Amino acid sequence: MDLKQIESFVRVAELGSFSRAAVALGIAQPLLSRHVRQLEVQYRQTFLLRNGRGVTLTEAGLVLLEHGRGILHQVALAKEELGSIRGALSGRVSIGLPPSLSKLITVPLTHAFRDALPQAQLTLTEGFSVLMYEGLRAGRLDMTVLYNPPPSPDLETEVLHEEALVLISAGARASGRAPKVLGETVLLKDLADLPLIIPSRPNAFRLLLEAEMVRIGAKPNIVLEIDGLNAILDLVKEGLGYAVLPKYTLSNFAKPHPLVTHEIQKPTLMSSLTLVWSARRPTTETHKVALDMVKRVVKKAIAQFG
Repeated sequence: MDLKQIESFVRVAELGSFSRAAVALGIAQPLLSRHVRQLEVQYRQTFLLRNGRGVTLTEAGLVLLEHGRGILHQVALAKEELGSIRGALSGRVSIGLPPSLSKLITVPLTHAFRDALPQAQLTLTEGFSVLMYEGLRAGRLDMTVLYNPPPSPDLETEVLHEEALVLISAGARASGRAPKVLGETVLLKDLADLPLIIPSRPNAFRLLLEAEMVRIGAKPNIVLEIDGLNAILDLVKEGLGYAVLPKYTLSNFAKPHPLVTHEIQKPTLMSSLTLVWSARRPTTETHKVALDMVKRVVKKAIAQFG
């Protein structure tokens, strides 16, 4: 097994196509196919099933993909550390961001990264916490910002911000059905009487809402599940339901003015925004700079909504 074979296999597996992987790697497709075939012959396993739409991974292929990503990540780290000896902070830094935060910090984070690490490459990935958590464990991400991550000996964490979730409504400007008149604050138990539009499980906000409502003997009235922040807020604006999110998520919405926030009490729904990175993989100087940068940018961006 050599690195070219591993890189070829990983890229084909990730892109689901030999032709797309060949373009991404800048090599001829027959050579790419030969690299993958050499791996299969060497280990007497079929890693990829070819079909008219591309390729799918076998069980053995899934195992090799996980290890292959780890091997390539370690090689990249070695190159970065050798480069840092020469005084150059370079390499690739992959950062995962939740949708509720992505629009708020993508631009300032990119500017800060280019200023501090001009020779390094930044990769930003947006996704819900569960996908980001899996990407971190699989080695696709170097660090990620998560809501309420479960404790793990494999991960290092630092809480960046704690905030109470709020109820978001269309207020009196709803263009759909007439909304229920709500005050500046609502009781958590009263959410059982409101039509809620929230993400599907295992979204961190939903899990927190359901757990706290069960604790007080209530159940949320979920009328629609949508895994898209802007789509949720669009429907709320039309008066078709209510959302339960951090207040700063309104920064993602192009026209937040018709939307109204209501404080949730008894109890409040406290959510922790946490920076997470691997405790098992070595942290290069480039990654250390990037970690400090993410902390600074996130805290500054959220402070304006405090």
